[in-house]
Amino acid sequence: MELFVTIIGVLMASVFSGNIVFGQSMAVCQLLGSSKKMNTAVGVGTAVLIVNVLATVICFALYRLLVYLNLEYLRIITFLLITVALVSGLNILMRKVSKRLHRSLGVYLPLITTNCAIFQVMNITVNSVLGQSYTFWQGFGFAAVYGVCMGLGFLAALVLMAGVRTKNETALIPKPFRGFPIALITAGLIAMVFAGLRFSGF
Repeated sequence: MELFVTIIGVLMASVFSGNIVFGQSMAVCQLLGSSKKMNTAVGVGTAVLIVNVLATVICFALYRLLVYLNLEYLRIITFLLITVALVSGLNILMRKVSKRLHRSLGVYLPLITTNCAIFQVMNITVNSVLGQSYTFWQGFGFAAVYGVCMGLGFLAALVLMAGVRTKNETALIPKPFRGFPIALITAGLIAMVFAGLRFSGF
């Protein structure tokens, strides 16, 4: 029961107050670029979720190996190489499974390689486990749960933003604010709401 409550707490914090996009201001460029259409937002968000989970658990295990070999200074380049390999594999798989979805994602799929949100999640995971009396499997489980929750938070942010931008297309918006300007204003207002949730302790 205690484990279940902890997981729910991490999930709620990841989606709301600690949202990787609106709460921590990560991957804003990808938020604005891939939230123009709902299907693109869902596709990119799902791809980031998959890469996020796999990258977090793999990099956690590899970082333990780097610590054992006294090669901690290779941490960033190792994380980068793992992310590139995962995105490349996902790109090939998606091209085989759904060419239509692959075309709709366009350039945003390769851009996941440089998504700072993924690196932030990996760094937070590793730093959270360091100095704790976790066994390897406890730390591995923590990395998996955190990767899933933060990935869901990113997906929720994209879907929310895409939904609002879809409404904006039919709204009476002054001409100078149409398009990218209203998207920036929308992202700022949503971020203010998430900041309010954070300060309220939600």
